[in-house]
Amino acid sequence: MATGTLPEPARTAVEQVLHMFQTSSPQTQQDIQNALWYGLGLSSFVHPATEVSSSLPITPVTGTRAAYDADFYAWTQEQAALLRKGAVQNLDLANLAEEIESLGISQKHALASHLRNLVMHLLKWQYQPSGRLTGHSWQSSIINARDEIATLLEDVPSLQPQVAALLTRRYPAARRLAHIETDLPLATFPAACPWTPEQVLEADFWPEGTK
Repeated sequence: MATGTLPEPARTAVEQVLHMFQTSSPQTQQDIQNALWYGLGLSSFVHPATEVSSSLPITPVTGTRAAYDADFYAWTQEQAALLRKGAVQNLDLANLAEEIESLGISQKHALASHLRNLVMHLLKWQYQPSGRLTGHSWQSSIINARDEIATLLEDVPSLQPQVAALLTRRYPAARRLAHIETDLPLATFPAACPWTPEQVLEADFWPEGTK
């Protein structure tokens, strides 16, 4: 997400929030920035750069931490408005930083979950082909999982380099689930993922080359 879609004061605010994570890895900082855009609705904010005079007083927002506990939605809207104004001094930085980091982690967990479910259905598709004849549920599940992953990676491209590692990490769970759902011996399924990340995500890839 290009920061050029934000006014200069808001860009400055974002940079100051991210500065709190300057000791983190570049990947973590990128995840935090993407979470900030999407979690606080900044991705849809397009406005030409405007100049905010430092001589204009900014009314302090009272009870931001109390608002965080009492009405989370209202708190998010307030913080987003302050970011757009560049009112860094009024931000609830402690809670804001925690929520931004949490959003980044949630997106990573969502990707891992979709990969697990996708691979589970690919394993069932390959090793229990009779199940393909009972309806279109397996095929639909594979298509839907790939679509969810593609959408997530489009919105958060910084997660793309993590696909291979997450696939390796979640494959054992996918294998166990395939074993449980098919009632086939666990040894039926390879101990390691038999497909590359590119094959797993390829819309036209179907194990055994059969639809």
